[in-house]
This record gives sequence, structure tokens and C-alpha cells, in this order.
Amino acid sequence: MNLDTDFFWSHLPYWVVAYGLALIGWTCVGRFLMTAFLPPDHPNYIFRFFRLLTNWAIRLTDGITPRFVNPRFLPLVTTFWAFALRYAAHFAFAYYGMAPSLGQGAA
Repeated sequence: MNLDTDFFWSHLPYWVVAYGLALIGWTCVGRFLMTAFLPPDHPNYIFRFFRLLTNWAIRLTDGITPRFVNPRFLPLVTTFWAFALRYAAHFAFAYYGMAPSLGQGAA
């Protein structure tokens, strides 16, 4: 294996968690922005995919979000928690030596 491939495969758990949480976070941003133009039950295929991908995360966030927060803003609250978990996961992976470092990629 060359260096670039080894760099990716040796840190695969890190990449899966980082990109998975980023996917959820950015899809929630897209879902929130689409609600400005579409009603919540619109049959648009992109909006349906966004709802399919993020409904479970929004339901989890709804359980810990105070009731005074308008349900329309739940995708943004979910985005906050997805990115917060992503940063916490990065520090946890780095603590245990499982995160990539800049020195590894440049070598």
C-alpha cells in the first residue's frame, strides 16, 4: 500500500464517524433551508431524502430539547449536536491515538 492509502485505511473508524456526523449535520442545514420554500410534507424527492436521512436524529434531539423551542428549528438544534459530537469524537480519537495527524499526511 502506498502512503495515501495507508493513511486512509489506518484511520477508517475516525473517518466514518467524522464524515457520518458531518453528513447528518449538513443535511439538517439543508432540510431547514428547504422548509423556507416547501411545506413539511412536500413530495419533492430531495426533501423526502433529507427527511429520510435526518428524521431519526431530529427525533433524538427532540427528546432533549426544551419545549419552548419551535419545532421548525429542530433541524438547526440537531445540527449543533451533530457538530458538537463530531468535535468531541475528534478529541476522543486523538486522545487514544486513533486520529490522523498533520505529520502523518505530510511524511
